[in-house]
Amino acid sequence: MSTRVDVDLGTELEKFGIKDANTCFNCGNCTAVCPISDEKVSFPRQLIRYAQLGMKEKLLQSPEPWLCYYCGDCSATCPREANPGETMMGLRRYFISLYDWTGLSRKFYTSHSFEIIAIILVAALVGLAFYLFHGPMLTDRVALNVFAPNHVIEILDLILAGVLSFLLLSNAYRMFNFVMGEDKKKIPLFLYLKEIKTFVVHMTTQKKFKDCGTSNKTLWINHLLIMTGYSIIFLMVVVGIRWFQRDEIYPIYHPIRLLGYYGTFAILYGVTYAIIGRIKKNRASFEHSHATDWIFLILLWLTTFSGILIHFTRLLEMPLSTYYLYAIHLMIAVPMLVLEVPFAKWAHQLYRPLVLYLMQVKEAAGRINTEK
Repeated sequence: MSTRVDVDLGTELEKFGIKDANTCFNCGNCTAVCPISDEKVSFPRQLIRYAQLGMKEKLLQSPEPWLCYYCGDCSATCPREANPGETMMGLRRYFISLYDWTGLSRKFYTSHSFEIIAIILVAALVGLAFYLFHGPMLTDRVALNVFAPNHVIEILDLILAGVLSFLLLSNAYRMFNFVMGEDKKKIPLFLYLKEIKTFVVHMTTQKKFKDCGTSNKTLWINHLLIMTGYSIIFLMVVVGIRWFQRDEIYPIYHPIRLLGYYGTFAILYGVTYAIIGRIKKNRASFEHSHATDWIFLILLWLTTFSGILIHFTRLLEMPLSTYYLYAIHLMIAVPMLVLEVPFAKWAHQLYRPLVLYLMQVKEAAGRINTEK
């Protein structure tokens, strides 16, 4: 079967931060030094070649960009300084834009001003909603659930979660079609069910990151802290808001409070580490940060820090400060969730374990066919 060449692919990829691919002369060093690459999944060399030759269809069918955790070893040792690690990162941005049927991901990755304006617009809508619909602001005590009743916030959270889940899962289905291709028609349903544990394990542990080598285990731990902290806080404020947002302050040993402290610490430490690393550029993976990386990290840090301030104003019994900070907190958190989860940086947290799962399904199907 012939392969169609897209002569504009190189120009298109440049919009997503891939600027050095043509510098590569395919020596294979990047594939040799990558601790994850093997004879089954050979990268980054092969994908860079696809990009150079304009083989868009081959790229879209390749799961390898999602197997890369950007440890940076390939970029640090590239004799041509072609930055293959950043090429893999750029391909993930490009892929996210193609999976997204709304077109918003493409806008965010190719227009920094569009993303910033979108964040400001969503924040302004949240602020306007608080201005128009907030409850009484009691000053004799902190009554957050009078100012912003948790049962109302819970309904809004669930609506938001439903919309975001639809967007993210519909995009994930498009990714499934790209990666599986015609093979999806040949694989029985029971194999998808049998291998689902692969998805769960990689989603919750990101354990393949550990295979990037001992020098990169710090990055894996940091990544795991951010992911677990984010997941815990997300579940507490969306699913468990009625237990998490209470005017009664739990004792310090209460499980809800301890979980909140862990989630807050994990996010704040992990994000601060990532920000400092990007400022210092002390790793190859931190040298070339896309604007969307910075925006996501800043929003997540501000969301967490504003949440800490709310906690302290509640403990210090400062009613008005609590109410104003709560509104500001949601003006930061909602844009981050609405824009980053389905359309930008956070989407790869679903796509990566999903690809690992689909590859395992394909491998299991191959074994069955071989045995026949």
